[in-house]
Amino acid sequence: MNNWRKWPIKSIYKKDYPLQLKGVKNCPIKLFYRGNWDNDIFNNSLAIVGSRRMSRYGKEVIAKFMPSFVANNITIISGFMYGVDTESHQQCLEFGGKTVAVLGGGLDILAPPENEVLYTNILKNRGIVISEYESDFQPTLWSFPQRNRIVSGLSSLGVLVVEAGIKSGSLITARIAKEQGKNVFAVPGQINNSIAQGTNYLIKKSLAKMTTEVEDIIDNKQSIIQEVLFNSSDPLENDILNMLKIEPLSIDEICTKNNIGITMANSKVTMMTLNNLVFEENGKVFLKK
Repeated sequence: MNNWRKWPIKSIYKKDYPLQLKGVKNCPIKLFYRGNWDNDIFNNSLAIVGSRRMSRYGKEVIAKFMPSFVANNITIISGFMYGVDTESHQQCLEFGGKTVAVLGGGLDILAPPENEVLYTNILKNRGIVISEYESDFQPTLWSFPQRNRIVSGLSSLGVLVVEAGIKSGSLITARIAKEQGKNVFAVPGQINNSIAQGTNYLIKKSLAKMTTEVEDIIDNKQSIIQEVLFNSSDPLENDILNMLKIEPLSIDEICTKNNIGITMANSKVTMMTLNNLVFEENGKVFLKK
């Protein structure tokens, strides 16, 4: 991260510049990036934003939604900062998905510094890291809100606000998204929690669709297609597949949840792996995308 260099650029004057950004107000003339850029990554994408002071509830919401997002091949776009941003990137990667980070500083400036491993993992897992600023640009108070127009602009499905204060960058992103004609979704929170005031305000004023489940965001037809893809004539396979949609499980956990022996569990998972339904990694069984 210390060797500053000139990174590849997407220029608005070139044909390969993302079309969805060309109509954005104050569209960036150029985007610096790292990773293997493919505009198709944005065709089915969702921006997730929220508080840097994310609560346990916010983390649980992301954990609940993310398996279905990844199963539906949705690219997750966020701003790489503490809290909801970081959790969204990390959860997406853990479930085998693709994620795009839009930075508030240059590509050679790690902010926050604690996210160095996350930065590397995004690139290792076919994601992209983007900035409109020169590689050595230090983030400022104004550069974070400014980059929000890119976060929302690149999304095809819209913007999901998980937790946000009443005066927050996340509400700025929601406003920008509305100006861009994007869908805005908001997860309701406790009325006595300051980091839920913004999301509850968006819902109350009909500025965002109240979102309590993935189906509020994902097109119903797309979800039905996914169900068909993962449907099996074997009841035990279906039970395991439905569990893996929620979270990866170890063989022992599969045994416990299905009340079956280790031999049967291993045999079933092996057959499901051969049928390209699941895969095993680091002692866990994951749903195949």
